Amino acid sequence: MPRPSKPLKVSAAVQQMATSELKKPDWFKVKLQEGDRYKKIEGLVTEHGLATVCREARCPNIYECWNSGTATFMLMGETCTRACKFCHVKGGKPSALDLLEPKKIAESVKTLGLSYVVLTSVNRDELADEGAQHFADTVSEIKKMNSNILVEALTPDFRRTRELGIQTMLDSSVDVLAHNVETVRRLVPSVRDGRCDHDVSLAYHSISKKLKPSIISKSSIMLGLGETQDEVIECMKELRSVDVDILTLGQYLQPTKNHYPVVRYVHPDEFKFLELKGLELGFKFVAAGPMVRSSYRAAEFFVEQMKVRKEIAL
Repeated sequence: MPRPSKPLKVSAAVQQMATSELKKPDWFKVKLQEGDRYKKIEGLVTEHGLATVCREARCPNIYECWNSGTATFMLMGETCTRACKFCHVKGGKPSALDLLEPKKIAESVKTLGLSYVVLTSVNRDELADEGAQHFADTVSEIKKMNSNILVEALTPDFRRTRELGIQTMLDSSVDVLAHNVETVRRLVPSVRDGRCDHDVSLAYHSISKKLKPSIISKSSIMLGLGETQDEVIECMKELRSVDVDILTLGQYLQPTKNHYPVVRYVHPDEFKFLELKGLELGFKFVAAGPMVRSSYRAAEFFVEQMKVRKEIAL
């Protein structure tokens, strides 16, 4: 059962703002553009029984990404040691790590003919290194197979191992190191698991830049959880203070009625304003819009162009 398994208790103010009758506005309509490359990848995923976050999370951007040779894989199983109130991943006691997974993922990348790979994972707080080495091994296996493939790692916060976990990731030759703050500071206790901490998430990026100033860093904020625009801008300033390079801003969607409710749908014009504000604050790239997700093709294309211009240390 996905956690939280019981009806979520939220504040009276949030309950008043959010209702089950809140309907998705017209700008959430997605045009299906399957394309030849999408069909090829879909066929290979089905034929080989491969698991991608794109398909299992029913991401609205799957057509754009797969047509461009991008896919996202989730490592270290399907059970998370945390239970964030916005997330549909089930919580509980995870099974043992599959030590062959790094090689399996690398083979999947080869089979699918991908040029940009995003790796994410559940939290594995019970592991001594919080899963950092397993993550790094997967990056290394992909790079060993083809060093030209760009790999982005969206990792947990490594709250116990801190520098050790982050250094392990940097040593893997990952191209983009990402960790999401998810929401504004005020809403962290309401939205994220109790073990999550806004300052720990910010410190993740501060440490990664201290250890390797050239690393491309990335984070993401969900909108529609009850935050104010001023709070979003303040969060953006906090991310810039730790030198985050790339920011994505997207609309939160409630996975089930047991999860945190959608307080409002943010208009595309507001996303555009925040995108311009982010560039003004100094982010190298900002992807903002209702359909934007943490892994988003526009941001990945920007990273590819940075590599072409040799702005990424190889």
